[in-house]
Amino acid sequence: MTPKTPQPQPRELGAQELGPAIDPRQFRFDTTADVAPLRSPLGQERALRSIRLGVRMRAPGYNVFVVGLTGNRKEALLRDLVKSHRPKLPTPPDWAYLFNFRDPDRPRAVRLEPGQARGLRKHMDDLVAELRRRIPEAFREETFEHEKEVLSKKYETKSKALKEAFEASASEKNLHIQPTPHNQLLFVPMIDSKPIEDSAQYEALSAEEKAAFEENQEALGKEAREMFKKQKTLVEQMGKEVQEVVRLYAGRIIDPLVEAIAAGYDNPRVGEYLKELREHTLDVLERFREESEESEAAGGVRGVDRFLEYRVNVVVDNGDTDSVPVLVEESPTYRNLFGAVERVVDETGKLVTDFTRIKGGKILQASGGFLVFNLEDAITEPLVWKSLKRVLRSGLISVDNYQPLSFFAVAGLVPEPIPVDTRVVVYGTPLLFQMLRYWDPEVAELFKVVADFGYETDRDDDGVLAYAQRIAHIAGSEGMPPFDRAAVADLVRFGARRVEHKQKLSAILEELDDLVREAGFFAADADAPVVGAAHVRQALEDRYFRWNRVEEKLRELIRDGTILLDVAGVKVGQVNGLAVLAMGEYAFGRPSRVTASLGMGSAGIVNIEREANLSGSTHDKGVLILTGFLRNRFGQKRPLAFSASVAFEQSYSGIDGDSASSTELYALLSRLGDIPLRQDIAVTGSMNQIGEVQAIGGVNEKIEGFFRVCREVGLTGSQGVLIPEANVRHLVLHPEVVDAVAAGDFHIYPVADVDQGMEVLTGLPAGKPGQKGTVNGLVEAALNRIDRRLRDRDGGRRGKGAPGRDKDARGGPDDTPPRPPTPEQGT
Repeated sequence: MTPKTPQPQPRELGAQELGPAIDPRQFRFDTTADVAPLRSPLGQERALRSIRLGVRMRAPGYNVFVVGLTGNRKEALLRDLVKSHRPKLPTPPDWAYLFNFRDPDRPRAVRLEPGQARGLRKHMDDLVAELRRRIPEAFREETFEHEKEVLSKKYETKSKALKEAFEASASEKNLHIQPTPHNQLLFVPMIDSKPIEDSAQYEALSAEEKAAFEENQEALGKEAREMFKKQKTLVEQMGKEVQEVVRLYAGRIIDPLVEAIAAGYDNPRVGEYLKELREHTLDVLERFREESEESEAAGGVRGVDRFLEYRVNVVVDNGDTDSVPVLVEESPTYRNLFGAVERVVDETGKLVTDFTRIKGGKILQASGGFLVFNLEDAITEPLVWKSLKRVLRSGLISVDNYQPLSFFAVAGLVPEPIPVDTRVVVYGTPLLFQMLRYWDPEVAELFKVVADFGYETDRDDDGVLAYAQRIAHIAGSEGMPPFDRAAVADLVRFGARRVEHKQKLSAILEELDDLVREAGFFAADADAPVVGAAHVRQALEDRYFRWNRVEEKLRELIRDGTILLDVAGVKVGQVNGLAVLAMGEYAFGRPSRVTASLGMGSAGIVNIEREANLSGSTHDKGVLILTGFLRNRFGQKRPLAFSASVAFEQSYSGIDGDSASSTELYALLSRLGDIPLRQDIAVTGSMNQIGEVQAIGGVNEKIEGFFRVCREVGLTGSQGVLIPEANVRHLVLHPEVVDAVAAGDFHIYPVADVDQGMEVLTGLPAGKPGQKGTVNGLVEAALNRIDRRLRDRDGGRRGKGAPGRDKDARGGPDDTPPRPPTPEQGT
């Protein structure tokens, strides 16, 4: 007599295995008031060392690309990290643009010591004010008026002598000089020293006398023209001498003022500018005269700066900086990063600009230091990426006319480029970094340091202390009461739950910070002097309540029978699968009925979700792996030829992931071997082609989701969940599930392979193909029966007679259910 195969005894997890063991009594503090606050990231040694290298290494190309950073204050966090690691370096210089007298369209860039740019600007403004006051006063002084009077008399005497000589010559020629109303001269003949009065007197003259008068008139006309030339020359000479006097007097005022400014700046470019400015000032002294309303109006368009050449445009001012700057740009547009030459519309409607409208960007202002910004925002702005690479590559920045969408480019100023030494610290998603590295070879040269922020850290003594310090920082900075040990323990448990690992903690500070704030809110609402574990749990439960409306509705539909789901009894070809639904920040487990149908044919396994375009590529891969397992285990002696389909029942949205591949296999094996499966157990876990069950994500949500459905319908004491053995370390379950397991009302079974899973679901030993009374033996027998029927059917078509009733040597009549399909038959 063949001995019976012993019934399998599945392993069941105890309550102590369902979460991390955290004993608040082991903490070395009573409340967070006893620990030092901590603001820096948790467990990010790799990323912090990368940032330190990028900040302290001054070689070209060591800009920092930060990936994996989370939260809504990334710029502030990176700014603080850079400041904490920046080396002690001299304060960078100031930069200013000055008027270029030789080429006004190309303003000159001047490098100055920190704080000198604003000083030069003030000195030049004071110079203009002083000149406008003192020059008019100088020209009103008696000495200046006396000099002008002496020059005036001097040239009046010379002019009078020319006039007298001209009049004497006219008298000698018997001609009288008579001016006309139109400032012309008439030469009238004289008889007996009297000018003739009418034409009759002139006609009475002899021909010789007339000829003599005409000859004298022509000669006197030449003398008049010569006299006018000499008078013009005298006027010009007098003007020059007056101008020399004016320049002399003005120079006595200007030179000391300009020399005093130059003495304060040991800078050749400033000295050259001031020399040119002195000459320019002597040429435009009229600008400094006292203006009347008429002269002001005659000066040009209102609003035009008449003293533009004296202005100093400070584009970098490090006067208040005691170290290298660390700047943040939250809106990294082209203008904000690289600057621009602004334009304005004057009264005539024209676009005008000048060198005082050159605006420096953050890259220029951060020269010698560091600039932090979001590269993902920057790269979507026109021209930013190419310009950024050009500046980092060349070390020069040129402020130009930013006109990305202009149909007609307008020529304007071309400021001198300025050398920059700005270390850029950008952040973005890992996907953005990988895409840029792949498509742009310059990224590897320009961003040699990658700071990769992880999402988890170890749950050791240092990690727990860091959590307490972070909680102390938030509580202290935001005016909340301190947190006691038990509250910290629950927050540590929350950190482990967020990363789904008993020995890890979440390094995403914003998740912890928000829960600390919410727990503090409930403590303050209760007037509690200390935040306790009850307040943390209240915050968590309140958070679940705010988010789980859809989850509760689905449970209600299952309870009412609208969504079909069995949580008791046994069924063939049917098993409860588990999926995770994410609703924004909240994710929960949703049980679903997974069914399999089977029949003879060659269609292979039909994934109904795929046929309906409701499955993702990973889910499709899981189905193909499933068929590979069937071929590997049951297709070594014969080809597998059958048609089967698997489906998530009442699923009308997309599904992806391979965590249901073992679930689908259980349904197929059940249908094939006509083996009932327990409906009080839900299943999750992916599998490989040799039948090993692999870890999946969302294991906590899946377990809790099925538990809550069972509780809604009614706990029987036999219900539970089948999970991968590899997921045991990821269990951080809700206390209500832990309590139910401790009371024996709910069960969690870890399995390492699909054989163990079938043993739990069927109560039968897995065995091997061909072994009676086992799961694999029953499946093998069913496949043999189907194979015989197919061979008999093929023989009947060849004229060898119709097949009779098949009987398997290891089974009964040929009325067993269909078999699962294989991948090659599916293709």
